[in-house]
Amino acid sequence: MRDQLFEAIKGHDVEYVDIRVEDLVNTWVIFRGSDLDSIGSSRTRGGIVRALYKGGWGYATFNDLSDLKKQVKEACLTAKLVGSGTTYFAPTEVVVDSIKAELIKDFRQVPLADKKALMEAYNKIVLMYHEKIQTSIVRYADSFKSIWLASSEGTFIEEEVPDVNIYVGATARDGDVVQKGFEAGGGADGYQSVEGFHEQAATAAQKAVELLSAPPVKGGKYTVITDQIMTGVFTHEAFGHLSESDFVYENPQMQELMQLGKRFGVQGLNIIDDGSHPGGLGSHRYDSEGVRMRKNYLVKDGILVGRLHSRETAAKMGEPLTGNARALHFHHPPIVRMTNTYIDNGSVPLHEMLKDIDLGVYAVKMIGGQTAMEMFTFSAAYGYMIRNGQIAELVRDVTLTGNVFETLHNIDAIGNDLQWEPNGPGGCGKGGQHPLRVGLGGPHMRIQNCVVGGQQ
Repeated sequence: MRDQLFEAIKGHDVEYVDIRVEDLVNTWVIFRGSDLDSIGSSRTRGGIVRALYKGGWGYATFNDLSDLKKQVKEACLTAKLVGSGTTYFAPTEVVVDSIKAELIKDFRQVPLADKKALMEAYNKIVLMYHEKIQTSIVRYADSFKSIWLASSEGTFIEEEVPDVNIYVGATARDGDVVQKGFEAGGGADGYQSVEGFHEQAATAAQKAVELLSAPPVKGGKYTVITDQIMTGVFTHEAFGHLSESDFVYENPQMQELMQLGKRFGVQGLNIIDDGSHPGGLGSHRYDSEGVRMRKNYLVKDGILVGRLHSRETAAKMGEPLTGNARALHFHHPPIVRMTNTYIDNGSVPLHEMLKDIDLGVYAVKMIGGQTAMEMFTFSAAYGYMIRNGQIAELVRDVTLTGNVFETLHNIDAIGNDLQWEPNGPGGCGKGGQHPLRVGLGGPHMRIQNCVVGGQQ
């Protein structure tokens, strides 16, 4: 493959060319209720060429590798048609590297029938848990992707990217009240990460049933404690996207709001994006441009100190490379994306956060949300009231709303118990590229004067 790719990009007449080829094999099993909804496997192979000329990009995607020179020529011609300005493209080291997958139990060697049988067992646990369980969904997916990247600068990287994940959801009904519970898991190290999920399947069903009798939270302003998953989601959705530099340099309003050196929170607030984190959902050795992934501080001790870059945005903004140009697959060029984004550990244990709260809300997990500029709305999977320093009764319909910058300043306690979100299906969406695998997490976090929606 190496010789084939370098031969294809040889002799180009533009400023830069790279070519990325991918080979993807995946299998899936999906149960909905008592029915096997979908099962199968597929294989896809293809690639994309990028060419850069006078600030203009040309692209060509393909499935047939028999005439790569033709694809390179088409990308170069397109770049010349659109290029008429100045090229911004930060230099990076030339890399030659090979990254092989390390699997404890190779899911490619597990028969599809065995995967079906295991998912069916989890599904039966949900459906048989309680008479009020109305339906279920059990989704299993695995993939093994081989990637080859060659550039006109001399970089050549080959990488194996395994992934396996599971989602178990339960829906319970009591009259007009419908509630859901879910659990997710998986990993990049093998099939064993989705085995032994029986207890989690029962937990998903249990939570759906319990939420039927839980009252909606009363709307108002509360002291809120977020669990580790909710902390991670807040960090990713409300702040991480604002740190993606393509969003900043194209938006004068965000340039004003996201000025480096500006204080965003308390002294101990550290927000990090780290594509080199071992085992992270968004971890790779290199990004889709061949730039080494690394640990990047976005906020350090409450001060905005960095943002995420591709080679183009780093050059345009005169800032260091971060290794955050990522592409979902070969149909797409790389754009600025998060990897593993989290709030780092503080020093306050959960029981210390709780003890001073007379009336508050403990928000757990997340089932949805949206952001618009600096405004956010997140729906927790469920919550608990906090009364007199203790976690009390279960509540539902817990929605957090606010301005991200005000909220960051209202964080007054950061836990010492960082956890990462379990590896379930799904991921981040941007620019039509969804779902890109990303990691998110954090410790428990206490927020003052947080608006919580619910019944008035």
